[in-house]
Amino acid sequence: MKLKVIWSDFAEKQLDEIYEYYLTKISVITAKKIARSILSQTEVLKDNPYLGQKENLLINRKIEYRYLVYTNYKIIYSIDEQNGFVKIADIFDSRQNPVKITRRK
Repeated sequence: MKLKVIWSDFAEKQLDEIYEYYLTKISVITAKKIARSILSQTEVLKDNPYLGQKENLLINRKIEYRYLVYTNYKIIYSIDEQNGFVKIADIFDSRQNPVKITRRK
């Protein structure tokens, strides 16, 4: 089954912040490379939505969240097979305090 990958507004904002950070701290080339790499990581979910592990820090939520890891980032997502999509919910920098992942958006 091939699912569509969609992004929450919050996840898009997180990706923008990652891009801006690398743009100001390193270079536009690095910022683009990291943003593109994160985006390409999510594309594998179209064909393999259950590839990521369950996110134990979000286990008490109604929706089951899973994650992929790209360098220092956890790409948090949920699967809605009934409606045919995978939703990217958050891009979480794993160097942060893990409890922050439970924040409400």
